Amino acid sequence: MHVSRIGHDTCLWARDAALADDIRTRRANAVYLPDVLFPPSLRITADLAEALRDAELVVAALPSHGTRDILRRAAPMIRRDAILVSATKGLERDTLLRMSEVASQELGREVSVAVLSGPSFAAELARQLPTAASVASRHLAVVEQVQADLRAPYFRLYGTSDVVGVEIGGALKNIIAIAAGVAEGLALGHNAQAGLITRGLAEITRLACAAGAQRETLSGLSGLGDLVLTCTGALSRNRHVGIELARGRSVDEVLAGMKMVAEGVRTTDAALALGQRHGVELPIATQVAALLEGRSDARTALYELMLRPQRAEAG
Repeated sequence: MHVSRIGHDTCLWARDAALADDIRTRRANAVYLPDVLFPPSLRITADLAEALRDAELVVAALPSHGTRDILRRAAPMIRRDAILVSATKGLERDTLLRMSEVASQELGREVSVAVLSGPSFAAELARQLPTAASVASRHLAVVEQVQADLRAPYFRLYGTSDVVGVEIGGALKNIIAIAAGVAEGLALGHNAQAGLITRGLAEITRLACAAGAQRETLSGLSGLGDLVLTCTGALSRNRHVGIELARGRSVDEVLAGMKMVAEGVRTTDAALALGQRHGVELPIATQVAALLEGRSDARTALYELMLRPQRAEAG
């Protein structure tokens, strides 16, 4: 919707042919954004080859668990000189790979990969509300090209070469948001929320730096910015999961009632495994995992965090 609106020849691909037909007829997505009309120039298709034909820029906004399969199908159809922009916030559960690493494996090194992340609810961007995000790539020219292609008066992109920091920040903030939703659902107060967000940022930063990120990245848009939005915003899916868990519902019940993917549910185990690989303790993620797996109830999980041995704040 955004890239079409700012003047690019754009095609939107949907894997469900019936959904693509419905969107073409309505000029809107009746499930996710029923009150926002698509630009007249936006083409919609369920044919992946048609969507990718001659595309110079490919935005992959896919659930993390479907990314590898779709990119494997798409690989023969993507131009070797194209730029793929990953807008997926998650880790692959089996391999613990970040989405840019999955993309490079499936598309080959010839296709340039960038990562787009930051505090950005899709519904607000669709309504042209001011939004700032990070775009990361190891290659400065790729960052500058994506900035030039996607910028708008309401959409500002800040460039960085720290792909690891941007992706780890985008993935792990969803786990912290589940915990923040639990605290909110239990009415534990603003003090608890602020503490969770702050210690959550420390937890994310420890793992990101162990994986090779730059510490300052996590204090920026794709770290602190995205974390605050996801932990406090009413549109946050992961916060919603936490709130419902605090009300005593099972994770299966909560997810069955949701239309969209809450990436934090899938990312938690992968984050813990990645932490173990790097020798990094993730206490909030550990309690979220216990809650999701039914090994702990919401109140116990939150209070276990408070009862941990006290330590110096730095570290």
